[in-house]
Amino acid sequence: MEQKVRKGDELNEINLKKFLKENNLISELKSDLGVLQFSNGFSNLTYKLNIEDKEYVIRKPPKGAVYGHDMGREYKVLKGLSNGFNKAPKVYAFSNDNNIIGTPFYIMEKVNGRIITPRELKEKTIPSKDYSTISKTWLNTMVELHHLDYNNLGLSDLGKPEGYVERQVRNWGKQYLKAATDDIKEAKLIMNWLNENQPKQYKHSLIHNDYKYDNVVFSSDSWTKINSILDWEMCTIGDPLMDLGTSIAYWAMASDPKVLKAAFDYPTSLEGNPSRLEVVEMYEKQTGEPVNNLVFYYVFGLFKIAVIVQQIYYRYSKGLTTNEKFKKLNKIAEILCKIGWQSIQKNRIENLF
Repeated sequence: MEQKVRKGDELNEINLKKFLKENNLISELKSDLGVLQFSNGFSNLTYKLNIEDKEYVIRKPPKGAVYGHDMGREYKVLKGLSNGFNKAPKVYAFSNDNNIIGTPFYIMEKVNGRIITPRELKEKTIPSKDYSTISKTWLNTMVELHHLDYNNLGLSDLGKPEGYVERQVRNWGKQYLKAATDDIKEAKLIMNWLNENQPKQYKHSLIHNDYKYDNVVFSSDSWTKINSILDWEMCTIGDPLMDLGTSIAYWAMASDPKVLKAAFDYPTSLEGNPSRLEVVEMYEKQTGEPVNNLVFYYVFGLFKIAVIVQQIYYRYSKGLTTNEKFKKLNKIAEILCKIGWQSIQKNRIENLF
């Protein structure tokens, strides 16, 4: 959903137009530039640029980012994907010069189509029967991504596959402690459990790390094709089941308790969608391999999301962002940790309470 640019998130439009001209994306500096901000998402800031009858998208990190938000790396991923994967946006230019708009950024194409977000569904509902096709297309595209040859795409140096799970468990724990504002006992219990129960052997593939309904663009209401996957900032080479774990951690269900729905009001809970276990079974069928250590991957996904929202709340608590939708994210982080610990106690990913 596009809206006026939020206070504090403005761009230096004069410098931006100079950059567009220097990179042959516009012909005249005097051309009128329209800027709108995409409202969904909690991480990198994304804007739509309208100029000379063209549409571009600009991606930049938020102010006071605690970790990640490497625009150069994200740009490299998208450039590499263009060598053999047609479901990622085309990119046109990158800059790490903070003098232009205050942060590094890159320019990419505006991808058209349907994105399934709660806000979009308020304007145009989707029949429940369509979610069978939606979920299959969404899941099959994830599997397609996991089967890409990252060497052929020129992305073999994107990550270090050996020791990936161990590093993830360790690093996300460190990031949580650095951004912690409240005492959440379940967070430390989960950190210890993940460290002691992580798989030692796993496959390596290109993974998105934030793959969910509102990060894919469907081509049309037939829901049989995805035009593009968005938000590649956490893409790397690692265990594909870590990718699946994050996706099912986001996957709210109608049968979930209110406490979980308070954290995730996602369209996956609408009638017609598969359950979390059914998503896992779909993945197993498409890959032809069993998903072992399922609770580990689900709980890790919950914890990682908890850390991400806690980091955003940390920036909000320090006055580094004024977006009011961030003011209760510390409570969301707490809910996610409680759910994760409950999953461990019950040794399952559904019917936790």
